[in-house]
Amino acid sequence: MDYIKQKLLKKGEEERLVVKRLISEFGTTVLESVNIDQVLTGMKGITGLLTVTSKLNPNTGITYRGYTIPEIQQKLPKVRPEGEPLSEGLFYLFLLNEIPTKQEVDELSKEWVKRSTLPDHVFTILDSMPLTSKPMTQFSTAILAMATESKFQKAHREGLHKNDYWDTTFEDVMNLIAALPVIAAYIYRRNYKDGKFIPPDPNLDWAANFAHMMGYDSDEIYRLFRMYMMVHADHEGGNVSAHATHLVGSALSNPYYSYAAGMLGLAGPLHGYANQEVINWIFEMQDEIGSSETKEEERAKIEAYVRKTISSGQVVPGYGHAVLRVTDPRFTAQQIFAQKYVAKDSLVDTVNLLYEIVPPILQSLGKIKNPWPNVDAFSGSLLQHYGITEHFFYTVMFGVSRSLGVLAQLVWDRMYNLPLERPSSETLEFFKEKAGI
Repeated sequence: MDYIKQKLLKKGEEERLVVKRLISEFGTTVLESVNIDQVLTGMKGITGLLTVTSKLNPNTGITYRGYTIPEIQQKLPKVRPEGEPLSEGLFYLFLLNEIPTKQEVDELSKEWVKRSTLPDHVFTILDSMPLTSKPMTQFSTAILAMATESKFQKAHREGLHKNDYWDTTFEDVMNLIAALPVIAAYIYRRNYKDGKFIPPDPNLDWAANFAHMMGYDSDEIYRLFRMYMMVHADHEGGNVSAHATHLVGSALSNPYYSYAAGMLGLAGPLHGYANQEVINWIFEMQDEIGSSETKEEERAKIEAYVRKTISSGQVVPGYGHAVLRVTDPRFTAQQIFAQKYVAKDSLVDTVNLLYEIVPPILQSLGKIKNPWPNVDAFSGSLLQHYGITEHFFYTVMFGVSRSLGVLAQLVWDRMYNLPLERPSSETLEFFKEKAGI
């Protein structure tokens, strides 16, 4: 992978000078004013981070290095022309801002397989945890346990120059991304199957290997995993998992510590755990409303259940987003995938029906800024269709995917020599005084 590092260093040295100049010459340039509402409602809309991998537009959705989801599906290398983009190509794009060739992607696949061997103590730690431990608890613990292998941590203790922080960070990131599917699949097999470890296949790409190690071997499943890894890979820098990784990394914590912090954030009900809540809510709805003889009767029952959910003070899982004001393009990508490959599935049909029913109801309330579905509204139904029914594991899959964007950004954080993140905070008395109350 020396050629990737050489390209990365060349780009990094150029962009590092730009960042230095922005600070030294334009540091007093005012970007925007901040009001009390933004501070007290989660800092939404406040520009406070430098993130190069992706950008979220409220009206058009996510772009990866400037490319929309449909463009990514079209431009990145695939196993077959009609298939889904390979995850290695997406990481290459995140890291270098270039569309790779199929040969470059294949080389990266081989590199990750070579780096995917876990230290024995990681398996020992996982095996010592009770099976009642949530999969995300085991996943985060295993990532922390991998920190014994950190090249950055060792080099920093030996007096590494700050301009070289990116190098060993890159090595740690490459090793961690390679290891994540192995860790996740081991947890899956341990918790839900026979416990027998399935080693990676050197002839498979990263996403397909993840499916293989979980025990699913078919072209359909491989295609699903490539799509799933693509749509969950990044969502700019302000979401909890990305921001937590960046924040902990800003203390020069090694990438394993940093990403473990991000995964603890992803495990929250308002972030990556939401995909589990969607499936739970749909199953509870189906149990309560029962079967219907006609489509009209089913629609009426679902609409009544949605209104009941809202009137009880709960949200409809999978609908709404802190930033987006349109249907999430990642939802649309999954919907199109289902249209292409899923001939008939009652759960997928229910998800599509909810898409027709829920937004008008939320719009009628007049207080909902975004009544449209997000990525979580569809993902669980596809996994269920292909036999991956263990919904407590879905957030772990999300976590494996999110590494592609977040860890590429961590390399750039170190390339830019970004400092410790330390925003100021104020007391309640400060805000009361500003408001005159």
